Amino acid sequence: MTGALQRVTRSRPFWIGFSVAVVALVAAANIHLVYVSLASQPACVPHLQAPDDSGSAYRAAKSAC
Repeated sequence: MTGALQRVTRSRPFWIGFSVAVVALVAAANIHLVYVSLASQPACVPHLQAPDDSGSAYRAAKSAC
C-alpha cells in the first residue's frame, strides 16, 4: 500500500501543473477570440434591404452601412 501511495503523491505535482497549463491554454484561446472579435470590423457588403416577392431571400435586419 505504501508504494502505491508514494507513486500517487509523486505524480500529483505533475497533474496539478498539467491541469493549470490546460486551463491557461483554454483561457488564452478564449481571450484571443474575444480580442479578434472586438478588433475586426467587417466591410459593408451588398445585400437586399427590402423584402422581395419570393420571400426566400435573406436580408439584413438593420443595415450598419
